[in-house]
Amino acid sequence: MSDNPHEMKRLKTGAFERRFSMAKAGFIASTRLAAGAAGSMFASPEEREEKRRRAMAEQAQYLVRELGKLKGSVVKIGQMMALYGEHFLPPEITNALHQLNDDTTALSWPTMESVIREQLGEKRFSELEIDHTPLGAASLAQVHRARRKSDGTELVLKVQYPGVAQAIDTDLSLVTQLLRVSKVVPMTREFEEWLDEVRLMMHREVNYRQEMETTRLFYSYLNADPRYIVPRIYSDYCTNTILCMSFERGVPINSPIVLALSQERRNQLALSALDVCVREVFQWGEMQTDPNFGNYLVRLAEKDGDVDQIILLDFGAVRDFPDDLITLARKLTRGAFFKDRELMREAMKGFSFFDNMQDSTRNSLIDLMFLAIEPFSDLKDAPAETVTADGKYMWAKSRLHVRAASMAAKSAASKSFSVPPKELMFLSRKLMGAYTFMTVIDAQIYARSLLEPYMKAR
Repeated sequence: MSDNPHEMKRLKTGAFERRFSMAKAGFIASTRLAAGAAGSMFASPEEREEKRRRAMAEQAQYLVRELGKLKGSVVKIGQMMALYGEHFLPPEITNALHQLNDDTTALSWPTMESVIREQLGEKRFSELEIDHTPLGAASLAQVHRARRKSDGTELVLKVQYPGVAQAIDTDLSLVTQLLRVSKVVPMTREFEEWLDEVRLMMHREVNYRQEMETTRLFYSYLNADPRYIVPRIYSDYCTNTILCMSFERGVPINSPIVLALSQERRNQLALSALDVCVREVFQWGEMQTDPNFGNYLVRLAEKDGDVDQIILLDFGAVRDFPDDLITLARKLTRGAFFKDRELMREAMKGFSFFDNMQDSTRNSLIDLMFLAIEPFSDLKDAPAETVTADGKYMWAKSRLHVRAASMAAKSAASKSFSVPPKELMFLSRKLMGAYTFMTVIDAQIYARSLLEPYMKAR
């Protein structure tokens, strides 16, 4: 045992102990569900459905508690399923999975020191003065602040936990088996394909060489723009399981100090955040798909004339989109921007996701896209209570993310609704994350000018 109760010496990445824990949890959950079903055999259909939902929610909470105990990639797998699995998983399951906490007990410094020393080698390790207390610990890695002795450069080391990369495939198989045994998810072909996508996302998360390159790429995109900061990569101290970057001071985007800024400063931060989203789709064709607020910080302006800057962190979830789908996203956005239903229908042709839909479902989806574009519209059709006297959109009063989620759920409930391409699901999730951020900081902005430059070609 570590002397510090908030530290541990290792993660349980052994296949046997994880398999045993999940098999036990799955058996208990399925037994309880079966018992609940038997107990409601003579109830009315409405009562049976209510009892089924209640039992499902209870067992989902139980399964999530068991997953949370295992830490490592299991937690991240559960989080990804919660974020992107709404079309495959019962709401009781996604609601429970959303409670998985990425904050985890840190590995003790002696353990991390041996990992870092082995990865960097004695010479490079000796060049650094590393803080023994981590800045943060998550399910796959923990971050330590460091200083290069030769010139005092402040750095951070993102250090992957030993064994987590090798445990991904086993853990995903175990989670799948847990869901199968507990009988809380129908094992359809679409769900199996989605599990394969989760597997790819997990391997991307632990591919630090790729993250190093995507961080450099976004650095090249934004380095000349004073509104943004992307950490600089220090490749001398990067390995397959260590990512070394410049240390960037900032405060969380949803921190009290940011929320207490003047309306004007919060509006500027909102415009900067949305501008990146727009450029990801219309300029770069690459997107940071993880909407977690922890991937962003704010560096507050220190003197008049300076701007508050957004610090972009963690590029492990960057996706490049196939040309046909990025073209589709651009055309659908253009059609929604001009409220041109025919343009949107034309853009949808040739995609089985849309072709298999009934006209009524397709029209409902177009209505949803019109709603999603509301903040970028001329605001003439926006609810009166969401627009300020000087023509700015009030995100908090709009409840847009809630209205959009409700409308999306109704569209997905249609019998002709099919599972959308995963890239569109990433785009949708990123959009909802951005909209939630706008709501949290109570942005009041006129955003139409952000999209206009890209809407000229009709």
